[in-house]
Amino acid sequence: MNSRTHFRLVVLYVLVAALLLVLAGRLWTMQVLDGRHYRQVAADNRTRDIVVPAVRGVILDDQGRLLVRNRTALVVSVDRTTLSRQKDGGKAVLGRLALVLGTGYDDLSKKIRLCGPGIQRPCWPGSPYQPIPVDDRVSAKRALQIMERQEDFPGVTAAVQAVREYPRPEGASAAQALGYLQPITQAELDQRKGLKVTGYSGVDLIGRDGLEATYDAELRGEPGLRKVVVDSQGRVTGTARDRPPTPGGNLVTSIDAGVQGAAEKALESAIKDARTRGRKADAGSAVVMDVQTGRLVAMASYPSYDPSIWTGGISQDEYDALLGKKKGEPLISRVTQGQFAPGSTFKVSSVAAAVGDGYDLHGTYPCPGSFNVGSRAFKNFEGQAHGQMDLHRALVVSCDTIFYKFAYEQWLRDGGTKPKKKPSDPMVAMARQWGFGSRSGIDLPGETTGRIPDRGWKRSYWNATRKAACKGAKDGHPDIARTDPARAAYLKAIDSENCAEGYLWRAGDAANLSVGQGDVLVTPLQLTRAYAAVANGGRLVVPRVGTAIARPDGSVARRIEPPEAKRLPVDPKVLAYIRGGLAGVPKSGTAAGAFRGFDFGKVAVAGKTGTAEVYGKDDTSWFASFAPAGKPRYAVVAMISQGGTGGESAAPAVREIYEAMYGLKGKKPMLKDGRLPAAPPGQPAVAGPPGQPAVAGPPGQPGVAGAAP
Repeated sequence: MNSRTHFRLVVLYVLVAALLLVLAGRLWTMQVLDGRHYRQVAADNRTRDIVVPAVRGVILDDQGRLLVRNRTALVVSVDRTTLSRQKDGGKAVLGRLALVLGTGYDDLSKKIRLCGPGIQRPCWPGSPYQPIPVDDRVSAKRALQIMERQEDFPGVTAAVQAVREYPRPEGASAAQALGYLQPITQAELDQRKGLKVTGYSGVDLIGRDGLEATYDAELRGEPGLRKVVVDSQGRVTGTARDRPPTPGGNLVTSIDAGVQGAAEKALESAIKDARTRGRKADAGSAVVMDVQTGRLVAMASYPSYDPSIWTGGISQDEYDALLGKKKGEPLISRVTQGQFAPGSTFKVSSVAAAVGDGYDLHGTYPCPGSFNVGSRAFKNFEGQAHGQMDLHRALVVSCDTIFYKFAYEQWLRDGGTKPKKKPSDPMVAMARQWGFGSRSGIDLPGETTGRIPDRGWKRSYWNATRKAACKGAKDGHPDIARTDPARAAYLKAIDSENCAEGYLWRAGDAANLSVGQGDVLVTPLQLTRAYAAVANGGRLVVPRVGTAIARPDGSVARRIEPPEAKRLPVDPKVLAYIRGGLAGVPKSGTAAGAFRGFDFGKVAVAGKTGTAEVYGKDDTSWFASFAPAGKPRYAVVAMISQGGTGGESAAPAVREIYEAMYGLKGKKPMLKDGRLPAAPPGQPAVAGPPGQPAVAGPPGQPGVAGAAP
């Protein structure tokens, strides 16, 4: 052996020795240093984690009646990930599944495609990595066909699960207040890393609106975990560990199903009656609030919809109908999201503003048929004159010209179109103190602010619309001029004024605001809250729907207390005077016709009509009230878009609600001794703080937290 060969052998020996040392070191590291980790990995290869969904809590009314519950259902779900691993992308599996379920292949494929831009429903809006439900009403026979032939249906499961159901006790829907559930999206899963994906269950379905969204965390509960042992074929051979799920809490609300059903019925009847009179009534709302606590007893919105439409998927036509104007946008809650000019119901704020600005509360003022605000005549309703009167009478007959005079004189004192450095704008400032133009703080999502226009808003609006106004001033309105030259000329003159000086807060703006017209917008909830403040002596309560979170055994886990109410900057004597004026409206004022024959001896109602003009539409009808007038307990407000005058449509609806609540005209009273029950039958009331009513607990029946058969 020569020296070169010997050298090569030595190098080879060293290399082999080095490799053996590296291998030995790696084996030592894996078996000794990382031994525990790899033993766990090996154990995990023969176990599988199954997340057990928690049953979502139910939603109850103030007497323990179920507004939202769960029902058991056989749900068939499809795993997109498993299907994608098939040679044909899962087409054959879907085809076989369609035959078993009695549907078409195209229908199934649409249900499991992912929602996105340009994708119409049905589609899957949730995470692409979780099972997608395709049928929640499958029969047991069909479910067995799937489960017994898993080799033909890889990625397809059929299991008993809880599905949301809406029983409508006493005919009450409250769809917009209750809200709905939708699958959690992947983006939301990424943000909520502690939330586990469990398929079609209460864990990955989250509240998208209403109470379901606000109290989602309490209603959802905590999922359980079951670790099962599997063989080499993936078949379960045993259970290694089992941690049961914790059911979600039950939400007790202040909504009374009886009053809610009555409000919905009264609202729908009023709208139908308005249409028979030739009105174009297209939407409305009715609200019942406890004036002392701010608890919402009823929240009716029209048009409404059946929230069960979300269960099991929704078609594109159904989805478009919920959002489309053709069906009246039923998904929108007119109570918290509808914005309308309030008309004369706004005068409670204007009276307080006038008196606060120095006008005599007990003075006498002229009420002519019209009043010149600058160079323009502002008229009473139908130009009617009422002579000399006090503010009490002004509220009863709804005199506008008195308030035009107040607003015009205040505007002049502020400097008119050349305002002082710090104009007081008493009407604007007082309206905001009453909660108009801001959210009430209700425990429901999506509440709108309404609008109280002022000098700053006027300039912002002018900046946004000046270009269009100047174009109209230059070109006119040729399309309108062909059919209505006078109207076109009027619009051109308005555009010319707005183009040049549209940023100015004019006398007409102030006058319109004083009677709830012009650019003023309020929500029905804001108006209810304001009348509750009149009724309770000046406390601007914060509305609440939830009253308590109850455990499955019926005990109260958490009380839901309204925030402390702030006080109005109004003398209690002024509020008492306003209450007196409002008490005369249903008896001898603008609502007398609607309340003719009403039993004021059993329940005295105080209120105010409102008729708000809307260009191109019928008037918006309002009636805001509280009762009993001497010792107020409830505020009831109704609004009907394009319903005509306040006494024509809204006041009859409010009357019908009171008759149902107090059992007038031979009806069974929903209020015992004028009050709602403190607790459901057989359950003790949960004591509240001093001066506050007790909170009702949920019924103690078994299975409330589980799926109802």
